[in-house]
Amino acid sequence: MSVLLLRLAGPLQSWGDSSRFATRGTRREPTKSGVIGMVAAALGRSRDDSMEDLVALRFGTRVDQPGTVVRDFHTVLTGTGKAANSALTERFYVADAVFVVGLEGDSALLDEVRNALNDPTFIIGLGRRSCPPTGQLVLGVVEQPLDDALVNVPWQASDWYQRRQSREVLLEILKESEPGEHGTTQRDVPISFSRSHRQYGWRQVVSHHIQIANPNGHDRDDWFAALEGA
Repeated sequence: MSVLLLRLAGPLQSWGDSSRFATRGTRREPTKSGVIGMVAAALGRSRDDSMEDLVALRFGTRVDQPGTVVRDFHTVLTGTGKAANSALTERFYVADAVFVVGLEGDSALLDEVRNALNDPTFIIGLGRRSCPPTGQLVLGVVEQPLDDALVNVPWQASDWYQRRQSREVLLEILKESEPGEHGTTQRDVPISFSRSHRQYGWRQVVSHHIQIANPNGHDRDDWFAALEGA
């Protein structure tokens, strides 16, 4: 199978899978619905168009730089005229994070998605339109299984983040389960993006960690020596 690899990085990302009007939360890693929505926007599809071909792509994520969850407050206006009222809402984001996402499927579809992401029809964002991606978004298409592709792609974390880590780093990989695998359930499979009737289904997600070498990192003893001398 072919795998399209993406690098999702930006000052802010937001990957909600269970939000209410006053509180818009985020997961710590990209959701399938969020990434499929970004791809659909790049392809120029409307919210009422079918997403079946995109949903059929197997989805996986590697957490290269976890980032930090931050909270922002928004004041929104409801109603009009004398009936207008303001309401305070909370919105959560993941700041300074970097993820590698893999989409596994038909090579022709993945080539179309790759070209669209390099020249999108509509504005794309990392979970929200207010969260634009920075740096290189499309890493390319590889002819490997999803599991191997997520393991073999070079570490994408920022230089400053790499320098703060030790010489051995653990990276978490989360991917859709295969037959016989049992994981946790996550409701982020887009059935419909229609504004009048959004629908999401469930999928099984399994996770594990890989260890990589970090040539830009520091030795543990050097780190503690620097702290003692500070």
